Amino acid sequence: MNRSWLYVIIGAVFEVLWVIGLKHAQQGWEWLGTLLAIYLSFQMLVLATKRLAVGTVYAVFTGLGAAGTVMAEMLVFGEPFELLKILFITLLLTGVIGLKIVTGDAEEHKGANT
Repeated sequence: MNRSWLYVIIGAVFEVLWVIGLKHAQQGWEWLGTLLAIYLSFQMLVLATKRLAVGTVYAVFTGLGAAGTVMAEMLVFGEPFELLKILFITLLLTGVIGLKIVTGDAEEHKGANT
């Protein structure tokens, strides 16, 4: 796996953490952790865009973040499990994977020329 895509995945994990932090943080240290997650999330996004197409990176980053947030809310915080939510998250992730597949060859070719 390309290191830049690893940055996207790590950034998406931090995005899930900060979104959950915005909803659930109450203590000062929880808010500090949320701010740190915001910073790290966007740092990973910036690192990824140095080698990958910005539009694709942002679409994958937000798609993974949205899917991760919905899944975390259901698995950790007791949000109701709804089949339609799972269906639409699956559809979203299918689109994200499709974007990665379609732009992967062009990005690898671009990286070979730089």
